[in-house]
Amino acid sequence: MTREQQAPELPGARGAVQADALPFRVSVLAAARTVARAAALTAALLGALSLTGWIAGVEALKSVLPGDPVAMKANTAVAVLALGISLGLVATGPGRARSVAARSAAALAALIGVLTLLEYMTGAHLGIDELLFTDDSTGTATAAETPGRMAPNTAAALTLGALAALCAAVPRVPAWVSQIPGLAVAALGMLRLYGAAYAVPELERFGAYTGMALHTALALVLLGTAAFLVRPDEGPAGLLTNAGTTGTLGRWLFATAAVVPPLLGWAVLAGEDAGVFGERLGTALLVCGHVAVFTAVVFTALAVGRRIEVAHARAEWQVRQNALLQAFMDHTPAVVFIKDLDGRYLAVNTRFEETTGLSRDRTLGRRDRDVLPPVLARQVRAADRAVLAAGTPVQREETLALPGGPRDLLTSLFPLNDGDGTPYALCGVVTDVTERAAAQREVQRSHRRFRALLESAPDATLITDGRGVIVMANAQVEPLFGRAPGDLVGTGVVDLVPGPHRRRHGALLDAYLSLRDPKPTVTDRDLYGLRGDGGEFPVEVSVSSLRTEEEALVFLTVRDITERRRAEAERAERYEQHRHIAYTLQHSLMGEPPRLPYLPSAHRYLASVQDPGVGGDWFDVIPLDGRRTGVVIGDVMGRGLEAAAVMGQLRAASHALARTGTTPGRLMTGLDAFVADLADQLVTCAYLVIDQEAGEVSLCSAGHLPVIVLPPTGPPAGCPRRSACRWASTTPAAAGCRSRR
Repeated sequence: MTREQQAPELPGARGAVQADALPFRVSVLAAARTVARAAALTAALLGALSLTGWIAGVEALKSVLPGDPVAMKANTAVAVLALGISLGLVATGPGRARSVAARSAAALAALIGVLTLLEYMTGAHLGIDELLFTDDSTGTATAAETPGRMAPNTAAALTLGALAALCAAVPRVPAWVSQIPGLAVAALGMLRLYGAAYAVPELERFGAYTGMALHTALALVLLGTAAFLVRPDEGPAGLLTNAGTTGTLGRWLFATAAVVPPLLGWAVLAGEDAGVFGERLGTALLVCGHVAVFTAVVFTALAVGRRIEVAHARAEWQVRQNALLQAFMDHTPAVVFIKDLDGRYLAVNTRFEETTGLSRDRTLGRRDRDVLPPVLARQVRAADRAVLAAGTPVQREETLALPGGPRDLLTSLFPLNDGDGTPYALCGVVTDVTERAAAQREVQRSHRRFRALLESAPDATLITDGRGVIVMANAQVEPLFGRAPGDLVGTGVVDLVPGPHRRRHGALLDAYLSLRDPKPTVTDRDLYGLRGDGGEFPVEVSVSSLRTEEEALVFLTVRDITERRRAEAERAERYEQHRHIAYTLQHSLMGEPPRLPYLPSAHRYLASVQDPGVGGDWFDVIPLDGRRTGVVIGDVMGRGLEAAAVMGQLRAASHALARTGTTPGRLMTGLDAFVADLADQLVTCAYLVIDQEAGEVSLCSAGHLPVIVLPPTGPPAGCPRRSACRWASTTPAAAGCRSRR
């Protein structure tokens, strides 16, 4: 059994593993950024060389191979140069000036690519193809080729590359938004390179259009690589640069997929061209080669995955063991700790935290001198060295000056050894065996603290036994009752109550104590206290109890509420005055509907009992010409004087409009316009015109309760549904109805 299997993994080991992986992760990210920067600058160099060839008229700089009919166009060279500069600036690092320059260069490349794609899609000539230089290299061009115009796949790749560069220059944009277009750019360039390597012209151009130059394809591969790696710690690139096993496996798989299939394809084509084997045998060999390679990759991945599973299972087992060990330590009433050979704390339990007053996070990884007082730290370290030197467990009693004070402790120290018997850690168990006198001292201190708390209470506080006899009182009882606290001890609490009220007060206290589980309560109804001079005063009493096996204690907090009662009486008087004024105002605003001899009516108005009674409800009976009568019922939302004031305005306005003989719909329209001029007001209203001569009722309702029709026979029903009613919309918030009896 190995040391790792014998000894549980102690806290801090996982952090050490992560710390070891951190330098490798940093180096991988640095290498990725270096590759991105080098690829971008190389692509920019290719664009600059081609642009120099156009400026100087050197054909060798326009094409890679002598006599190659496909050259890098001038616009392509400018766009490649701009994209290389943009991605190179982004790969260099953050900076406001660099970011602005990178975006500007990417925008230039995007403009060139998008305009060229528009030319291909629309067939238009925007004049950008020979804007810089005249292209004389297309003397034998086909009808689909245009002098100076880059290939359509080049334009698409440059547009995607510009999008990737723009997104990479904005940190808030997710990395995959730039990395995926970067992979697409590299793929378009690789297609052209595969076409050249395998002598497949169909991969070099699309139909009769201009083909992609060979060094343009190389530049696109470099630009795509730079766009993918410019932010290597995020997105898909972050999966490859991961410092763990999965990152390593991903890098090997990516390299295998990028290198092996092209080499196998080239080897098969070379054999076919040399006549070693035919096309069918070549295809079979290509398939067999891929199967063999990827079978090896699969088994390699399986082996790595198996190691990961085993390591994960071992880590889970160690975590469970650590959890069990920590749970055991935390439930041990003694102080338990584990240190390494240098005296650093590897594990402590909850009792250790309580004793030292330091949290686990502030203790782990620190030495005794960082956790304990200097003198105590030297004593503890000397004891640890003695145990490690002896190699045997040691148990002793000692008095140590801990942060909580001197304590008598029983300490057990023993080394933790591996399979070879070599110590790798030290464990200690410390039990507090201080004499029980300390508990009595703590009781006395608690009593003093309780007494100080009692005296600090702002109100008079009395403590009685279960019979109502005072056993303790604070100093605040003297200014309230005129008697010293010492004089009250041993007397009944009812002695502090005026004679006529003692029987009731005693009954209340007895009823409270008779409850099975009395809760703290506060009462001030008809409770009075008695001063030393014989005067009585109203009081508020807070009552709570504490019951033990030996006795029951009652805590009474008494407060003089004379001023509160006076203030309450004054408020009640002012409230009644305000309510009377408000009701009078409401009645004057609403008025009294007239009594008409030809139309008997009855009404009743009940004011709210939850407020002064002022509101926005109103009704009115308005005599019109002949035997026609108008009835208005309305409600202004809200309560108070503001609603009543709006109600008064609306009542006057509705009365005036009704006197003009207008129809209900027009009256409601006029009121709607009036309400629209009032800020933040919501009003509902219904207006009925009763024509006794014609035997009909016309009405219009704006959001009000529905009108109920009671026919001579049959049950009551809503007007618009149970009779032949015609509805007509008058305003957005109102509708009218006319029904004949």
